[in-house]
Amino acid sequence: MLDTTAHHETRAPIAALLRSWDERAFRSLAARRWPGADPVLPRLSRSANHGLLWFGVAAGIAALGRGARSRRAALRGVASLGLASAAVNTVGKRAVGRTRPLLDGVPVIRRLKRQPFTTSFPSGHAASAAAFATGVALESKGWGTAVAPLAAAVALSRIYTGVHYPSDVLAGAALGVGAAFAVRGIVPTRAQLPPPGRPHTEAPALPGGRGLVVVVNRASGSSGAAAPLRDALPFAEVVECGPDEVAAELEKAAGRCRALGVLGGDGTVNRAADTAARHGLPLAVFPGGTLNHFAYDLGTETVQDTCRAVVAGDAVRVDLGRFSPGPDGSAAGCFLNTFSLGVYPELVRVRERWAPRIGGWPAGVLAALTVLREGRPLEAEFEGRRRSLWLLFAGNALYERMGPTPGHRRDLADGLLDVRVVHGGRAPGLRLLAAALAGPLSRSPVHTAQRRTRLRITGIAPGTPLAFDGEVAEAPGELVLDKAAEALTVYRPQPLL
Repeated sequence: MLDTTAHHETRAPIAALLRSWDERAFRSLAARRWPGADPVLPRLSRSANHGLLWFGVAAGIAALGRGARSRRAALRGVASLGLASAAVNTVGKRAVGRTRPLLDGVPVIRRLKRQPFTTSFPSGHAASAAAFATGVALESKGWGTAVAPLAAAVALSRIYTGVHYPSDVLAGAALGVGAAFAVRGIVPTRAQLPPPGRPHTEAPALPGGRGLVVVVNRASGSSGAAAPLRDALPFAEVVECGPDEVAAELEKAAGRCRALGVLGGDGTVNRAADTAARHGLPLAVFPGGTLNHFAYDLGTETVQDTCRAVVAGDAVRVDLGRFSPGPDGSAAGCFLNTFSLGVYPELVRVRERWAPRIGGWPAGVLAALTVLREGRPLEAEFEGRRRSLWLLFAGNALYERMGPTPGHRRDLADGLLDVRVVHGGRAPGLRLLAAALAGPLSRSPVHTAQRRTRLRITGIAPGTPLAFDGEVAEAPGELVLDKAAEALTVYRPQPLL
């Protein structure tokens, strides 16, 4: 039989020693003078209530940062904060039940006007601060370095104002760091994802950009990104134009360049890819649009990444998805990212109508709500059966899961179409959500996903919209989807060691 009494007697002095140390450290910090801190730290502590400070910082990072890395850092910070806050409030506070410190030794000027009523261990503010800062740093070291001092100040303010013991803050910070790494375990950072698994191919090295013509779509909000391009590639010819002129300028550029460049959103990149493939030219994709799906899956997150690849001549070959007939009745249209029928084309149309008035992201939310409320299932025949569906999606290469949803392609030349169908029925929102949460190759009454090399769709009603790489057109009555294997050479930098 185990001697539990002896074990308890051994633990009791250790616990008492730790409590004694904690209280002495608290009193020492409370009695110490902190020049200039009295007007700052109490306000900073209050500003972090309910995570409001961190939501504001996240909005600032997303707005001021350049590119998707900043937006991902902000989103990862908020997600990490959410997990840490949930862990503290549902488990941490209830498991220990420690009372708050006595405020006798804390100067009145430092005390919070409203004292917290929850238990003391662990510190929720410290957990949220550490979780947010760590989450941001895991995605962007630069932003993480900028946020870390603010997070440390918030954690310190909880001791300074007398609402937590030092051990409460240390435990909360440790919990917050753990929450950030837990989020990374669910949704990997970009740095954890391997680059597309394609061997390099030959492409001309263009020092200073000599022989490169870059067409810039001003309407995509990318003209500001042309400045670093000109600085890095001073000999490149840069042509800025409106959206209606993009196709013509790309054709002109193809006749006088060694490599074709494009700076714009996914729709602009689609036109450039079609032009480059027809003329047998390598393509340089400079991220400059709102989403830049193809550039990010390729491994070029910044304009500087593409510039580095152009100078070095680093490139890969990628597949082009095709649909016949094309949007203008031509033999085939192409897509670098996705093709879809059903609710998504209508969502794109509504989003594009509202984006100039209220901005891209608010317009996307409004479009989703509108389509889910008013959309109707599409009737079409594929695989020899007449079907009702909310969405037919075909990706150019297999989309891997990033957390709960598919969002990254590891291989842009796998010869496959990633075909997903959300079947018709009630509650389209729930069906689309179930499809998003399903695995890449699942089958259910709601959702079907398959790897295909070719897909034929017939019986499409007149006026049905289709979407490809963010562009919308009217679908013909019959469509064939397939792949042009390794049809396009694209500059992509070698990973930095």
